[in-house]
Amino acid sequence: MKRASVRNGQKGSMLIEALLAILVFSIGVLALVGMQAAAIRNVSNAKYRTDASFLANQVIAEMWANRNNLPAYAYAGGPVPAVLTNWVGEVQNALPDTVANPPQIALGVGNQVTVTVFWRPPNTATAHNYVVVAYINI
Repeated sequence: MKRASVRNGQKGSMLIEALLAILVFSIGVLALVGMQAAAIRNVSNAKYRTDASFLANQVIAEMWANRNNLPAYAYAGGPVPAVLTNWVGEVQNALPDTVANPPQIALGVGNQVTVTVFWRPPNTATAHNYVVVAYINI
């Protein structure tokens, strides 16, 4: 008689074990999905930084090639100078939300050039930026 009551007390334990295994598996799958989302977000941010770096260095190379016309490259938003029309278009095509956050080029003392490229990734409240400072000898 005691054997039958012990066996009856064990009924349903396999079902509970199966449900717990499904729960652990589901948590693992959700963790993998979260890691994948974080990886995609990090890769996108790295791509934006790389593109911003390339574009900033590209315009500095153009300034080096056109050193005698350096003051024409000053840009802080607003009307785009003629020498920067193509470059600003490339920035707007390569990076997200650059129309609201235009790039800036500041000319300082001693031919110091500061290029700041802004972008705002999707689903992000604040804009990111990349800054390059170069000295262009005339």
